Amino acid sequence: MKKAIVLMMIVSLLASAVFAAGKTEAPVDSKLIKLGVLAPLTGTNAEYGKGFEIGMQMAVDKINAAGGANGYKLELVVRDSKGDQKESSDLARQFADDPSIYAILGDFTSGCCMANAPIVDAAGLVQLSPTASNPDYAGMSDYTFSIMGRQDGEAPFFARYIIQKYLGKNKVGVIYINSDWGASSYSNFKAEADRIGLDIVAAVNYVQDEKDFSSLITKLRAANPEVVLILDQGAVPMVINQIRGAGWNVQLATLGPGTSEQLLDLAGKNAEGLVLSTPFFFDENDPELMAWRAEFVSKAGFEPTIHPVCAYDTVYLIKAAIEASGDAKITRQSIRDNLAQISINGVSGPLKFNPTGDLTREYMICAVENGKYVVKAGFEYAKNN
Repeated sequence: MKKAIVLMMIVSLLASAVFAAGKTEAPVDSKLIKLGVLAPLTGTNAEYGKGFEIGMQMAVDKINAAGGANGYKLELVVRDSKGDQKESSDLARQFADDPSIYAILGDFTSGCCMANAPIVDAAGLVQLSPTASNPDYAGMSDYTFSIMGRQDGEAPFFARYIIQKYLGKNKVGVIYINSDWGASSYSNFKAEADRIGLDIVAAVNYVQDEKDFSSLITKLRAANPEVVLILDQGAVPMVINQIRGAGWNVQLATLGPGTSEQLLDLAGKNAEGLVLSTPFFFDENDPELMAWRAEFVSKAGFEPTIHPVCAYDTVYLIKAAIEASGDAKITRQSIRDNLAQISINGVSGPLKFNPTGDLTREYMICAVENGKYVVKAGFEYAKNN
């Protein structure tokens, strides 16, 4: 009798265990591909993180509405990295440990992406950044990619074609964020400046989330530059406002924020005359481009820069990598291998990776005039000068 009771208890426990396992284990959808997204949704660079989220979701919605990628529906799993390298790496590790995540899109800064490189390399998981531009990033792993272009392309362009040729200036003061991206931008700018004879009369730097730039501005002003170059993304409006607030009417230029609407909102009239570089601009004569812009504004509530455009394009690159597998099984490795080989025409332009996993872009010159960004010189400027 006791044996029968024990046997019944064992059977009951096993049944309960099976039932519990069935409740906790999520059903597997074999036609769903999840993409992890790392973006600074809070903090100094929140505008760019929000642009990532909205741009990527626009792409996913459009792809899924058209039947998906080879019949697979896409889903974004979005996490806030806060622009912090440790936070980004913790989240990247969580994605790496989750077999339902097939690739990572993001992060925004080169520093975060570079911190994550060993993690994605060990996991065999693609990290495709819309914006990382440190020349060292993409080559860190076979699984690290970026589509923004490299600072060893844009920073030299800025020195030669914007400062020296377009503005006709020689004495330059530089203020830059002391991050992987900022240090790379400055070193590449300085190398070209030295080659062409630009005089960097002063260079100062600051740390992430710095708010008071007064002592750095005083040092720059004492060096009497003809133009001040700001190398950063999120803090650029604060630097501009504090320079103008000090009564200094020096020519300003910036590499990093692109044609950011937030910059115009936060700097206002202080941004008038600001000169910058960008690999992309919304052409009002292109109806498809303007329709994309209108959709983004309706969802985001602010104007897009190149950053959400590149975020949108990363999803289409993943789509193309999935489709390149044909009838073969989709894996993390197949996405990586196909991504390295494919080429597409994105909203931001032609996209074809270099062997290192990044790509080469051309740049135009823009300026702020009457509260708006205007193109001062197109992609042909560098070829003709």
